[in-house]
Amino acid sequence: MDIKNLYERWLSECSGALKDELLAVAGDDAQIEDRFYKNLEFGTGGLRGKLGAGTNRMNIYTVRRASAGLADYLLAEFGASASVAIAHDSRNGSVEFSREAACVFAAKGVRVFMYSELMPTPMLSFAVRELKCGGGVVVTASHNPAVYNGYKVYGPDGCQITNAAADAIYARICEYDDPFAVPAANFDSALAEGKITFIGEDVIKAYDDAVFACSTGENGALKIVYTPLNGAGNKPVRRVLARAGFGDVSVVPEQENPDGDFPTCTYPNPEEAAALSLAVEKAKREGADLVLATDPDSDRVGSAVPDGKGGFALINGNQMGILLLDYILSRREAKGTLPARPEVVTTIVSTPMAQVVAADHGATVKELLTGFKYIGEEIGRLEAAGEGDRYVFGFEESYGYLPGGYVRDKDAVVASLLICEMTAFYKRQGKSLLDRLAELYAKYGFYRETLKTFVFEGASGKAQMDAIIARLAREGITLHEGETPLAKDYSGGIEGLPPSKVLSFTDSKARLTVRPSGTEPKLKVYVSAKAPTAEAADAEAQGVLAKVAAFITN
Repeated sequence: MDIKNLYERWLSECSGALKDELLAVAGDDAQIEDRFYKNLEFGTGGLRGKLGAGTNRMNIYTVRRASAGLADYLLAEFGASASVAIAHDSRNGSVEFSREAACVFAAKGVRVFMYSELMPTPMLSFAVRELKCGGGVVVTASHNPAVYNGYKVYGPDGCQITNAAADAIYARICEYDDPFAVPAANFDSALAEGKITFIGEDVIKAYDDAVFACSTGENGALKIVYTPLNGAGNKPVRRVLARAGFGDVSVVPEQENPDGDFPTCTYPNPEEAAALSLAVEKAKREGADLVLATDPDSDRVGSAVPDGKGGFALINGNQMGILLLDYILSRREAKGTLPARPEVVTTIVSTPMAQVVAADHGATVKELLTGFKYIGEEIGRLEAAGEGDRYVFGFEESYGYLPGGYVRDKDAVVASLLICEMTAFYKRQGKSLLDRLAELYAKYGFYRETLKTFVFEGASGKAQMDAIIARLAREGITLHEGETPLAKDYSGGIEGLPPSKVLSFTDSKARLTVRPSGTEPKLKVYVSAKAPTAEAADAEAQGVLAKVAAFITN
């Protein structure tokens, strides 16, 4: 069916806001094409896209179609015992989409367990394993702007699905040509009949207990300003911090309650300074020791600490990963709980500093592809080999951390707890996190990482991005004159990793990694550099970034 016919079909089937949106773009060929030139892509991250009408948008029909295909996959894998856990965050459409998914699963004969209110993504990963479900779904677009939503799919191990599972599910989804003909049960009837069950407090308590089991036991007087960025972290983060004895937690009022419009920040992303601005201003007024910010689905956490000059300094994802890594290894060494042959897991775009810090504590580092599911899979591999206790910490540069194997995804709830404990630990020694970070740099060398994204919207943008990656793979790039970098093309699968559209170039001074985003129309460029001083490392990273930016834009 061509784009015009698709548009007319949707116009005839839709009602309410979706129909109004389609009527508003009547005659605008570019707008119509963007909505219908493809189906919203389904991959290892499930679905993610802009909210609205069309095959290339997040709406009840794309959710129903995806759920039907996933239901058929689960039935083929698990038969009549097939079950699924569902969670959602605070985004616009999340409640409706999670219920629509539940109704499709119920109609298909897949038993549904779902949270009755918004919950963090890691609590979905936990529920899948705790309830022994065949899969899971969390309706979220993580830290994307308010116009986005998504549908992340998890396997029975609590990890986001693998490439093979995604391909198999997508094949099932493709069998549903007509999204308007997908069967769906009545929610209230399915709930009354037991086809849909709300997840109980026992599972929530079990999750809290698992998080608290990762505590290092440190405490002390600490004044904390916290923002859930209008997302799902508010209750669980405050609940766990209170249990650990951190009672002086002040929440940013404008960002406390769920709100899918995210009225205070365009990007509800703790990686962005603007998202933390209200919390930082509140922390200045109140003389706080620490600022914490979790993203809408509470799997990422950002932070800021006093800079000693009357302001606050943001700590980036790599820096916090190193601080937590050093802290966890040091505290476990001191308590005699560090296992033999401890393993740390990071990604190929995270700071190489992890290698030298871990080695100093006798730990090895495994670098995997971007995406926390790969860290989750490594935890599962260790457990299957009877070596689950070897895993001590995993992190990625995009503000994701996990110190235990109770879930298979990054967890901002446990990370918030450990950051508070670490801050209290060093405060008793008269140090801040910035002081400790400076000590680590002085000991191991100054590492600097930077990330720049290049946006390529629509069909033409995707083609342009693909062409840039192909040219970079073909021509390569020189990071420093006189040096030929070691080039790695991960597209064919190397170093035991699955195929991925990633290129990296490493010389004696820096590492450059380029990859397309899996969730947004962006090309991501990561640079890591090491030098004898912070200023030199900064200059080195910016110099490499300028070279690759010129390559991309010329």
